[in-house]
Amino acid sequence: MLKIAYHPIYKHELPKGHRFPMEKYDLLPQQLIYEGTCIKENFFEPKIPNNKHFFTVHDPEYFFDLLNITLSQKAARKIGFPLSEVLIEREMIIADGTMKASEFALKNGIAMNIAGGTHHAFSNRGEAFCMLNDQAIGAKYLQNKGLAQKILIVDLDVHQGNGTAEIFQNDASVFTFSMHGKSNYPFIKEKSDLDIALENNTKDGEYLSKIKNILPKLINQEKPDFIYYLCGVDVIETDKLGKLGLTIEGCRKRDQFILQTCFDLKIPVMCSMGGGYSPNINTIVNAHANTFRLAQGIYF
Repeated sequence: MLKIAYHPIYKHELPKGHRFPMEKYDLLPQQLIYEGTCIKENFFEPKIPNNKHFFTVHDPEYFFDLLNITLSQKAARKIGFPLSEVLIEREMIIADGTMKASEFALKNGIAMNIAGGTHHAFSNRGEAFCMLNDQAIGAKYLQNKGLAQKILIVDLDVHQGNGTAEIFQNDASVFTFSMHGKSNYPFIKEKSDLDIALENNTKDGEYLSKIKNILPKLINQEKPDFIYYLCGVDVIETDKLGKLGLTIEGCRKRDQFILQTCFDLKIPVMCSMGGGYSPNINTIVNAHANTFRLAQGIYF
């Protein structure tokens, strides 16, 4: 059975007019159940994990500044959310969702987190709606438990996974691959193990051709025993923060290729949803829902 991390805390109240579409975290599970893609038993509720899991990738001083809401105003401003105890609790629960989903992926081939993909969280700072790097935490969790050795992070959010790149810059056991918009945020990029920068308005054909050419070679070269997939839907042409030109169908075909490749090669994959900022919330929910529909269709 497909297991999906979800907690009501994922939908966090923000000031009126904030550009982050928090409502998607409630609408997505509702849609999946309504259409019959999922049933309630597919979902599990993560909790606040032990702090030790955060120290595998984050600086303790930074973590406690987050926990105690004692970050400087400048550091807090870079995060882009009004800081609160509930917000930090939410971040910790999202990370737990990714850790637990990683174990479910080992059992079932795949598992998902309705939230996550917090790839702009660095070892010692947060930015762009990201505070604790869920997939980085998940990767070290698996390695420290002896459940995986070589991990590949496939980050296809439209924005470079700069925090993830920084966290693993000196760690050969985790290979970071980011394919993202060249002229998009972050404007000063970090160095992933492999970066593919795309021009504005890149269409389905070119995008899919690139990923189909790169991923099999990368897997053959690195031989990962676990893959984290950050499947942001901010690559689609309607996205307010995206600048690329993919259709929803092109985004679906991207996910289909990634998941089918993992399935065929029997490499467990854990998916965090990442970004999506189209003006119409239905567009975001439908694009994300495609990933879950494909997971059910390919694996179960």
